[in-house]
Amino acid sequence: MTGSSGIARRLRGDWPFPASKTPVFYGWVIAVLSTLGFLFSVPGQTMGMAVFAESFIEVTGLSRTELSLAYMLGTISSALFLTRAGRFYDEYGPRLVLVSASLLLGASVVFISLVDVMSQSVTQLMGFNTVGVAFCLMVVGYFGVRFSGQGVMTSASRNMLLVWFERKRGLVSGARGVVVSLGFSLAPLLLAVMIDVWEWRAALWWLAVVVGPVFAVVCLLLVRDSPQSCGLLADNEAPSREVYEEKVAHRNFTLKEVRKNVVFWLYSMGLSIHALFGTAVTFHIVAIFAEAGRSREEAFAYFIPQALVSVATSLSASALADFTRLKPFLLLMLASFTLGAVGLIFLQHALGYWSLVLGFGVGGGLWGMLANLAFIRHYGAKHLGEISGLNASLTVFASAIGPLLFSLAYDLTGTFSAGPILCIFALVLLFTVSVSVKQPLDIAPNR
Repeated sequence: MTGSSGIARRLRGDWPFPASKTPVFYGWVIAVLSTLGFLFSVPGQTMGMAVFAESFIEVTGLSRTELSLAYMLGTISSALFLTRAGRFYDEYGPRLVLVSASLLLGASVVFISLVDVMSQSVTQLMGFNTVGVAFCLMVVGYFGVRFSGQGVMTSASRNMLLVWFERKRGLVSGARGVVVSLGFSLAPLLLAVMIDVWEWRAALWWLAVVVGPVFAVVCLLLVRDSPQSCGLLADNEAPSREVYEEKVAHRNFTLKEVRKNVVFWLYSMGLSIHALFGTAVTFHIVAIFAEAGRSREEAFAYFIPQALVSVATSLSASALADFTRLKPFLLLMLASFTLGAVGLIFLQHALGYWSLVLGFGVGGGLWGMLANLAFIRHYGAKHLGEISGLNASLTVFASAIGPLLFSLAYDLTGTFSAGPILCIFALVLLFTVSVSVKQPLDIAPNR
């Protein structure tokens, strides 16, 4: 056995200490690590980068549309590699993937923090246009943070928890969603405070240290691939006869088979349209609220009531999902996003504002639950990395084009209302198709 294969085998095992000896079921430790993985992906999420957008525009000389285009190109490029990253997850496990993603995310954050310095240096040495160089470097930086943060780190953090729980999978995932939703909603405010205190560049450096080497060491020491690798059982209890027979009968689907399954595309398109719409709104949140006559403080404060609604929805829906089918939640999610789109069009009115809060809050809570449960319930865990990787590629691609589409729509029409109108048409079409398609693999674990 070579040294590298020996290390990889050890990282897939119960090292450096036996998880079965901890005073609590180790699945709860994995739940905490999964939650941290989501929270530490903030620099790769739209709400993390959006707070720094004005600083990037100021120091690089890029226009808002040019920055949106760089964001789109970097994100689309990252989406092309996520299915392959999912295959890497299936082969090497979550520990190695999370350590690698953390280090790459930290390095990418540092890279973005120095884009203006690097572009000026390249211009002085080679005589290139400063703005053009800055644009290319921003594409590279956005690729790094989006691939490692929003793509790999969130997918690995989500998938590693799912195998530790079966009968309580929805409830535990929902509890994690509560913390993640609150964390994501507070992130723009906290990052804005960091910028005010330390300036934008130093704020990025602090982020890089925490999400990079610090979290990488935590994952290296504490992450375990599965309960079986530690001599444990999912939920810390033997499955009932009914659940055991269901697991035997429910085979694992390959990625090739899933690509031909219409149900996969319905869920993936539903998740993707939220990524497109939500990312666009978050990226342009200050400008959208300004058009409606609302302040920068109101724009950032919007995330708080939206998160409260999202948290309540996610927790209750996740608990119910352990006992019910997922199709009604998919339909409700699409209807909620439609309500949010209508609210965005009439944001200048109080009713429009609260429609946006309610629609995106309920829809966002259901989005998190469906992203957690839909693919492992329908297609099994054996190829979950690849399958969720394909879904991540689609959602990341959608999130990439969202800000640019809204920016272009604004340039063409002079208003941000054009984007939500287009999204309403897509949501209604997807809702109509989803109503008619049966989902025979959607079986609740507790009946």
